[in-house]
Amino acid sequence: MPLFGNTFSPKKTPPRKSASLSNLHALDRTTKEVELGLDYGAPSISIAGQSLKFENGQWITESGGTASQKELQRLRKRNLQLEEENNLLRLKVEILLDMVREIPLTLATIKQHTCNCR
Repeated sequence: MPLFGNTFSPKKTPPRKSASLSNLHALDRTTKEVELGLDYGAPSISIAGQSLKFENGQWITESGGTASQKELQRLRKRNLQLEEENNLLRLKVEILLDMVREIPLTLATIKQHTCNCR
């Protein structure tokens, strides 16, 4: 037993086995689908009894709700258009009210000029 030496000497680890002998990881997705019959389809989940499916970047209800979902999107778009139109009409009403408020002032100045001219 050495006085200042290291007494700890671990055993050599056995060589590792190869990770995989299969070449499936090298195949591209379409080849895997053809060879193995993998058809992933659209992702779907079920939350609180309602099943949802991911299509075209949005979650859509699977249980016959696709038509109502499309209708909901159409109604939201229409609602946005109507809100923009409503804002434009409110602006026009404000402009018209400002014009109506200016009429008495304009008439008063015209009367003053006509009275001063006599």
